Amino acid sequence: MAMMSTISSCPQFCGLRLSGLSLKLDQSQTLSTTQFFFQHVDSHLHLSAARRGCRGVITMAGSGKFFVGGNWKCNGTKDSISKLVSDLNNAKLEADVDVVVAPPFVYIDQVKNSLTDRIEISAQNSWVGKGGAFTGEISVEQLNDIGCKWVILGHSERRHIIGEDDQFIGKKAAYALSQNLKVIACIGEKLEEREAGKTFDVCFQQMKAFAEHVPGWDDVVIAYEPVWAIGTGKVATPQQAQEVHVAVRDWLKKNVSEEVASKTRIIYGGIPYPTTTLIILIYENCKFVMVLCVTLIVYYVTLTNICYFRTKTFYAKVEALFQNRISRFP
Repeated sequence: MAMMSTISSCPQFCGLRLSGLSLKLDQSQTLSTTQFFFQHVDSHLHLSAARRGCRGVITMAGSGKFFVGGNWKCNGTKDSISKLVSDLNNAKLEADVDVVVAPPFVYIDQVKNSLTDRIEISAQNSWVGKGGAFTGEISVEQLNDIGCKWVILGHSERRHIIGEDDQFIGKKAAYALSQNLKVIACIGEKLEEREAGKTFDVCFQQMKAFAEHVPGWDDVVIAYEPVWAIGTGKVATPQQAQEVHVAVRDWLKKNVSEEVASKTRIIYGGIPYPTTTLIILIYENCKFVMVLCVTLIVYYVTLTNICYFRTKTFYAKVEALFQNRISRFP
């Protein structure tokens, strides 16, 4: 993973959404505005580039802590991961934020031994029960032994490439939680399912499988990942992401409990259109939700002072910086 630390290399902003107000940049002034924005809002923001796949997920929903996560998938080398860990160690992070990274299995020990304790480690998968004669699998007990605190379960690539079904994933989540491993529970629909109007049906069915098996929700973060927005040339809009978040929270309220619905964090994970940079600000039920996807080669935010973006001061500076350069529309 090549690292970038200069804001002049950032692709341009394509838009902002703030509450019910939509804001769109004057494209003729985008580059200077982008540079001006980073210089004045947060001069310490660093971005790093990955050739494929790696993505940042930044969001808050429910009443829990702000959550920042990065799934490194099957990417990286010892040297590139050492560089990424070094950048993460230099990041300034607020105390009320959960920051989680998910390296490939073979590098978990390297990352754990060199990464600040402030950032927690997630595995990208785990076995459905106690370890044993299961070639190629990783047990929850082994993950606990090397210091993992989280595991990603139900990721679309596990569902649709490996063939894991809803019930199997729900059982894996239950076992991980029973062994004190926190779970990032992934849900999301494929392109043909969205086009057929089955988005909610698919997501609710996946949620149902989790709800049938997990003993509780205190250590679960739900990650909505629209499969159709990955590698298809299609983009998930702020409205599309938000409508699923709201629907899932409503499903939790009706099928689990109002308390779980109000407390459970729901995050967005996905790769945006490969020639587009999106910085999307969304309010969900009066809670700040932020999705930050910065791409041309798909940048991964290294989180230096990133939590600044959730503050009210940020809103004020956005308005001040862009008020003369933005065309507004409903």
